[in-house]
Amino acid sequence: MAFTVEISSLFPFPLSENSKKVLQNSLFPCFVKPCLRPHVSKTLSLSVSCRRSTLSPVLWSLTQAANNEDDGEDKLHEECGVVGIHGDPEASHLSYLALHALQHRGQEGAGIVAVNQKGIESITGVGLVSDVFNESKLNSLPGDIAIGHVRYSTSGASMLKNVQPFIATCKLGSFAVAHNGNFVNYKKLKTKLEEQGSIFITSSDTELVLHLIAKSKAKTFLLRIIDACEKLRGAFSMVFVFEDKLIAVRDPFGFRPLVMGRRSNGAVVFASETCALDLIDARYEREVCPGEIVVVDGEVGEISSMFMVSHPEPKQCVFEHGYFSQPNSIVFGRSVYETRRMYGEILATVAPVECDVVIAVPDSGTVAALGYAAKAGVPFQIGLLRSHYAKRTFIEPTQKIRDFAVKAKLSPVRSVLEGKRVVVVDDSIVRGTTSLKIVRMLRDAGAKEVHMRIALPPMIASCYYGVDTPRSQELISSTMNVEKIRKHINCDSLAFLPLDRLKEVYGPVESHNYCYACFTGKYPVVTEEEENNSERELNVL
Repeated sequence: MAFTVEISSLFPFPLSENSKKVLQNSLFPCFVKPCLRPHVSKTLSLSVSCRRSTLSPVLWSLTQAANNEDDGEDKLHEECGVVGIHGDPEASHLSYLALHALQHRGQEGAGIVAVNQKGIESITGVGLVSDVFNESKLNSLPGDIAIGHVRYSTSGASMLKNVQPFIATCKLGSFAVAHNGNFVNYKKLKTKLEEQGSIFITSSDTELVLHLIAKSKAKTFLLRIIDACEKLRGAFSMVFVFEDKLIAVRDPFGFRPLVMGRRSNGAVVFASETCALDLIDARYEREVCPGEIVVVDGEVGEISSMFMVSHPEPKQCVFEHGYFSQPNSIVFGRSVYETRRMYGEILATVAPVECDVVIAVPDSGTVAALGYAAKAGVPFQIGLLRSHYAKRTFIEPTQKIRDFAVKAKLSPVRSVLEGKRVVVVDDSIVRGTTSLKIVRMLRDAGAKEVHMRIALPPMIASCYYGVDTPRSQELISSTMNVEKIRKHINCDSLAFLPLDRLKEVYGPVESHNYCYACFTGKYPVVTEEEENNSERELNVL
């Protein structure tokens, strides 16, 4: 046996006992050994030997049925939220609350893994955090170490098999991982691993980590993580649990955020944003640095740190400040609220217009709109109301649902808009679908003029580092100039925050520490498309 990988949440549907027996009997005895976790309903966990063998038609048909929706996708992207807690007897309950605070980072699945005397126990599910967990489920996850994850799908179905954290078993023991980001060399590494006998069960790029760790010949788990990370390229902020250790890892470029805090009882907390720390009364201490591995070990929460590589100039995602992160978070050492407010102030300076009222496209445009209104000396009003029971259109899986979601989540306030010259501030224009409908909605509500102001530069290129952007050719700014977009969405004027003025917010030194690839098309790490056209990864393993 080369190695063993046990992946929980393999099947997104309940299997009868007869089906389980058929599945077990249809496979070579040495190839797979099913083992059921009694505390996890609707889950079959398989311990898979990764020697070369022909996959049984039964398992093939079952996995293909779950993967049919993935066939047309050419890449995997995820923008997610992660949390890890060490040294608190209520670790799973606190992880649940922290995931609530990170719910804006993904609404299609959630999971928590806890470590206790029984080993590693897991509950995952499709839907919001509150849909997946209740008190009894959380009580079934005792232990003082836990990690959690929220996700949304960008390719493939929103199925249980892809919901993290993922659990695996290697020669050193069982471990679990939760990942925020995207590996740009996923396809090449996956192909190489499959050629060497690995069998992939999910359609998530995070599964790479399991196979790389299991395949590593390093003597310790920490060295296996380092070995795996040296082969991975792209964006990754990850939390692991192994034995009594909680381990946080951030990629050398620091694309995605990851922060560390501490509760009053000494418990250590890692999270994608500080808003998660705030909710569970954890004091923010610092960021996990780009390229850093932080290990929390033992009952006393002893912390050690090391760097995987001599990290290059960081390339942190500027879109975290502009759209994804909560305004009350500190991300990359900066207040998201103050950063967005400055975006709006600069936008009012470079793109003034005679108007009667400034409104925002809630919620991500609100703070920039406040900055615009204050600088312009024009009243800010609530002209659009947002239903918080609808998902973000930017991360919906199909265009049909996106179109419906605009009407479902936004409604105009006629008394604010009627007969007024309106400036409406939004964070971005992606496909243009939402902006077109918003302008029409405002005019139907009686707005005399509608002036769109966008608090980020035009997005012309896809992101390969963990943000769910469409293909470049689907981005409206990649095919139309500002005037053509203005005509397309039918507003009276349109202006974006210029890239050079956005960089002024960060200053001449700090501005070099951010990634602007979606605005420029210049990628700091070779993209998936370029990676697939290159042969230089073939000998990486």
